[in-house]
Amino acid sequence: MTIDLSIFKDYDMRGIYPNQLNGDVAEKIGYGIIQHFHPKTVAIGRDMRLSGEEIKNGLATAFTNQGIDVYDMGLVGTEFMSYVSGTYDYDIVIMISASHNPPEYNGMKMSLKGAIAVSGKTGMWAVRDLITDQKPLPSTKHGTVKEINVYDEWKKKIQSFVDIKSIKPLSVVVDAGNGMAGKLFPYIYNDVPIHVTPLFFDLDGSFPNHTPNPLIEKNNELLMAKVKEINADIGLTFDGDADRLFIIDDKGRFVSGTITTALLARYLLSKYPNELLLYNAICGRIVPQTIAKYGGTSKRIRVGYSYIKQAMRETNALFTGEHSGHYFYRNFFNSESGVLTALFILELLTKSGKKLSELVDELNIYPASGEINFTSDNIPKIIEAINSGYQDADSKDEIDGISVWYPTYWFNVRASKTEPVIRLNVEADTKEILESKTKELMEFMQSMGAIVK
Repeated sequence: MTIDLSIFKDYDMRGIYPNQLNGDVAEKIGYGIIQHFHPKTVAIGRDMRLSGEEIKNGLATAFTNQGIDVYDMGLVGTEFMSYVSGTYDYDIVIMISASHNPPEYNGMKMSLKGAIAVSGKTGMWAVRDLITDQKPLPSTKHGTVKEINVYDEWKKKIQSFVDIKSIKPLSVVVDAGNGMAGKLFPYIYNDVPIHVTPLFFDLDGSFPNHTPNPLIEKNNELLMAKVKEINADIGLTFDGDADRLFIIDDKGRFVSGTITTALLARYLLSKYPNELLLYNAICGRIVPQTIAKYGGTSKRIRVGYSYIKQAMRETNALFTGEHSGHYFYRNFFNSESGVLTALFILELLTKSGKKLSELVDELNIYPASGEINFTSDNIPKIIEAINSGYQDADSKDEIDGISVWYPTYWFNVRASKTEPVIRLNVEADTKEILESKTKELMEFMQSMGAIVK
């Protein structure tokens, strides 16, 4: 059996079932993990994707054949990987998920003891290079598979960060997208004094209503309409494994990850003054400006959960915000949690005494394009052409892809690490400048063969 090694990405594995990733492939990956990491115990969780059980069984076969005990977390969100690897003594924790991808995809992430995410440099490439068609001889000791349930202790940890009883009885519409938020959200919020209107809470890996990707505008239409219909205070939408969160304000408007990062930064600095906060290279200018205004210091870093966690450990940063809806917290193992972020948003909304739309309008001062995705066979050439084609820029950086800065606008072009696409983000001082520069950049990229996705 030939394995398509392109499923190995910079900080996870991801491919189409069953052609690229299935139970047999997972078993071979398991043997690669064993050869590189030499674990004695492994915990495995999965989301609701239809192929998850088969992939888990393939991994478990490899581990138990080599005398390694497996602890099965069952159906969980990706944040459980961080919680379990940060709390328990398992050598490796694996999460089976393809996050926001369509139903035919699945994938895996890995975390070492201490909630240390595995990236290409710290083991992902090594596991890839150790995969062969040869199965090792079975161990004389056969490992066991034991089911574990950590939901209650995880809930206690999440709820410890806020005063649950102080939250006002807000009207909240929640779109779980048939993903893991349909299980995680009720578990956390059944004793929080809010009024929840649920959308698509049934776990269903075929995603019959919409793919669990809140960055696709049409996926939020029903949520936005429901918020306006019932005059809700806020809408919440999650991705498939529930580690990402986006919010809809009381006017039914989608709130970008940049604005949410600025909201959270202001709120967290009121609780924990004078801290360092990180933000990724795609977040807009309002983020560092807000952090500075409220007494914090900031640092701009590259995209990617394993790199963010490493940067947080190295700098002892309090928080990191990503434009893509991931929000990471030092006190939660330097990891992201969608339901914890929602709790923080509800608490800050309660304490502000304002409508969410008012808070958003205070920060939403720079028009932005949002993420525009293209498919292309020439991604490195496009990035190089942009790098060489904007010589009059005030500055450039290559923290992630290429970012180009002018006095009245800036933009970033970067390759996705999880999909074969190239992404464009533009932010400007005015709507007119934004429209002009976005049109110019899109035409430039299309002239090099990029196709708008």
